[in-house]
Amino acid sequence: MIALDTSSLVAYLGGAAGDDVEMVATALDHRQAVLPPVVLTEILSDPKLSSDARSALLDLPLLDPMAGYWERAGLLRSAVLSRGRKARVADALIAQSCLDASVPLVTRDRDFRQFARIAGLVLL
Repeated sequence: MIALDTSSLVAYLGGAAGDDVEMVATALDHRQAVLPPVVLTEILSDPKLSSDARSALLDLPLLDPMAGYWERAGLLRSAVLSRGRKARVADALIAQSCLDASVPLVTRDRDFRQFARIAGLVLL
C-alpha cells in the first residue's frame, strides 16, 4: 500500500508530470493507493473537484486512526516544532496516519522531510 498526499494527488488530477504523479497513477492502477483521512478532507474541499474525481476518491480505502492517534500526532508535531521547523497540523496528521499504518507517502511537499528525519516517515 502507498499513501497519497494532497500535493501529489492534486498534481495527478491536474495532469501534471513528475515521478510522484507516475507513482500515484501506478498505485491507483494496481489498487495499492490509500488515503490518510485528512487528504480526503483537503481534496473534497476543492469546490472545482469534478463529480467523477470525487466518486473515485471516495472509493479509495482510508487509513483509519488507531487508538492514541491524536496524542501521537500532537507529540510528533511538537518534536518537529521543538527543532525550529515548520509543522502544519494537517501535515502532522497525515504523517502520523502513515507512520501508524507503516505505509510510505507519495508527496511533492517538502515539509514532510522533517517528519521523515525525526520519526522515520518513508517518503516516495
